[in-house]
Amino acid sequence: MVKAIVGANWGDEGKGKITDMFAEQADVVIRFQGGANAGHTIINDYGRFALHTLPSGVFYPNITNIIGNGVALDIRKLVAELQMLLDGGVLTVDKNGIPSNADSSSRLSKEIAKGIADQLMAEGHEKALGQTSGAKFEQINMEFLAATFPKLQNVRPGKWHIVKLGNRNAIKTSSFCQYEHLDYLAQLLAVDSKLAASMGNDYMVAPDVVVYREPLTDEELNSQVVIVDNSVAMQTDIRAKNGGLPILHASISAKWTMRSDRAQNSRTEALNLIRNRKGHLPHIVVVTGEPLPSRLASLALGTGDIDCMYHFALYELVKAVKDTGAEDSIEMLNALIEGKRLKDISDLPLDLSV
Repeated sequence: MVKAIVGANWGDEGKGKITDMFAEQADVVIRFQGGANAGHTIINDYGRFALHTLPSGVFYPNITNIIGNGVALDIRKLVAELQMLLDGGVLTVDKNGIPSNADSSSRLSKEIAKGIADQLMAEGHEKALGQTSGAKFEQINMEFLAATFPKLQNVRPGKWHIVKLGNRNAIKTSSFCQYEHLDYLAQLLAVDSKLAASMGNDYMVAPDVVVYREPLTDEELNSQVVIVDNSVAMQTDIRAKNGGLPILHASISAKWTMRSDRAQNSRTEALNLIRNRKGHLPHIVVVTGEPLPSRLASLALGTGDIDCMYHFALYELVKAVKDTGAEDSIEMLNALIEGKRLKDISDLPLDLSV
């Protein structure tokens, strides 16, 4: 069922609130035309937000939010709005002045994180639980990619989907053509306890966010010149006629911080995606808000198991680290950036278009 919400040209009719109410039962929320509006006010468990460009369904993790090609998109306003959501929901400063991405046991971590928060003007809130911040960070990364990557059709055309995966989503890694054999393996393990004991479940991967594309019809493939017919290209995954599954284009591991075993989890996830795939290898990246260069290096200086690490506020991080005067941290951060192992999140949509 399609529900269209239309104002009466008076303004301030409450369209945003109504959309937010209907969105809970929706699969897709679309802004299809116009530019930045005066502000659709939404109040929820995360706080009070005025959305100008983003669709009003952005706070629901199960919804695909789309900014259509009829929208006059101001990239600066969009990035500022995404940053507003990040500041209000993830990057917070508690009553003791400690940002939510800081390690309270590390003086340098607190100093750098505070420097980032001061530049981004994060609001004061009680520090969220780690898992809560992590879930919000995953959601915001998904919304950022959903609002930017599909706009690069001139660079990377295709029928793209960006979704938050996780263990509860109906879409699994085996839902994609490169990994569909993992579903057969899971069925075998379910009926063979000895095989299950020897195999374990390390082969199962549930990335935080994925980007995938649908196969194309013959009409789409032949739109410029005839390249497929009934006698050729009978096994390629990009051809819908071959009956294949969607193609996994990118796996994004979103880690608000890189403490404890999170770096190792991201690396293990990447290695499983590499060794278990059949065919095209997807992009494998990590996005983080970790302030300490040494912890960033623990994953970024790997051996090629991930494409690159992306920081949600790299330019602010660089200034915050320089302001500490910690020479080792400054040198480490410069090495990561100059070696193209650490980039800003604004680089991510463009890198995924390659």
